[in-house]
Amino acid sequence: MTEGTRFARISITLPRALLVAADLRARELDRPRSWIVADALRGYLSGSPARPPAVREATSAPYSAAPGLGPYRLAQLEADLALTPEQRVREAERTARATPRRASSGHRLLLFDRYEDYLEWKRNQAVTG
Repeated sequence: MTEGTRFARISITLPRALLVAADLRARELDRPRSWIVADALRGYLSGSPARPPAVREATSAPYSAAPGLGPYRLAQLEADLALTPEQRVREAERTARATPRRASSGHRLLLFDRYEDYLEWKRNQAVTG
């Protein structure tokens, strides 16, 4: 740093391990900590950091390789997508009827816009049990 350089005081928060490493390097070079930080910033801003930034997050698996989607499940999904929307709805209703129902977990509040909607719901409840 040159004699005529004006300085500004800043405050930064660093991980403790990084601060310890900076202090060790400063002692090795017989320089103040601020010189080490300023040198690191100059190197970073010049576009050539000491090492390129590394990806720190694990990449997610692609959709087809997600756990639980083996070849049989993928084949089932492709077969389902080959159906028309109406056929898919009918298959879903058939599956819902074949699946055992859980016991009611308590009271529920149902609201109907019209009395006819209530009667239709009541008829469907009588059919599905």
